Amino acid sequence: MTRKSKVTIQDIADALGISRNTASKALNGVESIPANTRDKVIKKAVELKYKQFSYMETASEKQGNIALMTCNLPNSSHFGSLLISGLEKEISNQGYTLSIFFVRENDINTMTLPGNFEPSNVAGIFCIEMFNKEYSKLITDLGIPTIFIDCAADIVYPELKADLVLMENEHSTYCVTRKLIDHGYESFGFVGDYNHCKSFNERWTGFNKALAEAGIPLDPAHSIVAPDRNFFIEMEQQLDALRDCPSVFICANDFIAIHVIKSLKNKGIKVPEDVAVCGFDDASESRVVEPHLTTVHIYSSQMGIISAEMLLSRIKDNNMPYRVTHVATDIVYRDSTPALN
Repeated sequence: MTRKSKVTIQDIADALGISRNTASKALNGVESIPANTRDKVIKKAVELKYKQFSYMETASEKQGNIALMTCNLPNSSHFGSLLISGLEKEISNQGYTLSIFFVRENDINTMTLPGNFEPSNVAGIFCIEMFNKEYSKLITDLGIPTIFIDCAADIVYPELKADLVLMENEHSTYCVTRKLIDHGYESFGFVGDYNHCKSFNERWTGFNKALAEAGIPLDPAHSIVAPDRNFFIEMEQQLDALRDCPSVFICANDFIAIHVIKSLKNKGIKVPEDVAVCGFDDASESRVVEPHLTTVHIYSSQMGIISAEMLLSRIKDNNMPYRVTHVATDIVYRDSTPALN
């Protein structure tokens, strides 16, 4: 029996009679792709079960539709991919279908819903990678049961008017920072835009709490907190401009941490001998990069199940008080820091 080959973007393009480049841009939400073309590509990706679209349903024979709204659909290495998979399985067991709606930059600028989104056909809304405060309010004002996975950094919880699920961020970042302080490290930098989202903001808070308790002043020159849109350009420039590196970089996620490790290596700076580096997410890449990355493990699939249970309960009773849930995380010490266990 021959093994079935993996579906590729080229397979999707061939099935629709379009170029691979067009199919790729449609799947990545590029603004120049017409909405109807994007919808056809996504529908075909779901039908062929291409990568992160494999958990979605193509049929609408179930009892209701739950909308997944996103500005940036998580890829297979992002914690959100497993989370969405866990959520889809749970809602599917209850007779619901998951449909995806991309929120593009123009939708946010004009404060309009995606063109193919019809509120009357939606029983609930699941938002991931949606970090604009005003647009979040546009969604919650629809009065449809809604749950956010993470949210805008400047949202005060009572203002959200929806349920919110986050991984535990503050205490885990505090603990790993405190552990390094207790190990003798004295200078620390934070890398990441703490205004990008609530989870990054909570990690920044935990980092600062550990330094404050230990009486270690935060040197702004050692932290790279540029706005997310231009972050990696700014990061490289600031690393180049540093006269001396801190002994530790605490990074807002693994993706950033891996870029920091590569940049330090290019400058002849050794990790962890010269600088220790920590990430957050426990992405698959964290176990491949050299040295392997100290990070914080997120229980992604379980977060998806919890999110589904919360959304389904709100669909049954939309008058219950709004809830904010933090799902526990675990610190994973690896070679990018010295032995801390």
